[in-house]
Order: sequence, then C-alpha cells, then structure tokens
Amino acid sequence: MPGPKFIYEAELFKAISHPTRIEILQLLRDGEKCVCDIVPALEKEQSNVSRHLGLLRKEGILSSRKDGLKMIYRVEDPRVFELIDTAREILRKCWEEKREMLL
Repeated sequence: MPGPKFIYEAELFKAISHPTRIEILQLLRDGEKCVCDIVPALEKEQSNVSRHLGLLRKEGILSSRKDGLKMIYRVEDPRVFELIDTAREILRKCWEEKREMLL
C-alpha cells in the first residue's frame, strides 16, 4: 500500500491519465480557451467534456472563469506539459527499443 506521501502524486497522474483529458490539456497548451471551442475541437458530447474539465479543475490542474455567458478554462501550472512531454518521450523510447528487439 502506498504511503500517504505518494497519494497526491498518484492523484495528479490519475487526473491526467485519460486520453480525453490529455487532449483537453493539449488544446490549452497555447493558452486559455472557451468551453465553446473545446467541445467542437474534441468532437465529443458536451456533458462528457464538461465531466473531464470538472475533474481537471477539481484536482487544481485547470482553473476557470466566466466571461459573460462563456466559461473559459486555462492550465493552472504549465509544468503539467513537461509531465506529458516527458511521458511521451519515455513511451517513444520504449516503443523504439521494443521494435528493435523484434527486428
């Protein structure tokens, strides 16, 4: 059983571990966006996207603000992109090594 000191790290990774949430974060890489732009870009139901946005906000990864009738989301700490980029690089290296072993 993991010790209490690892719970917060595990929750962070769990929050960003879903493909839709990673897509949302990638959309926000260039800055804040309205949910009215996020939903069509993902081509998913608004309720589904809202659920993922809510989870990311609950975990402190995203923040939101209202602008008239629009809900605007932004990444709270851009270092989350470093996590995603590092994970992608690790996976790429693992895939290359596996491919080389099969050749």
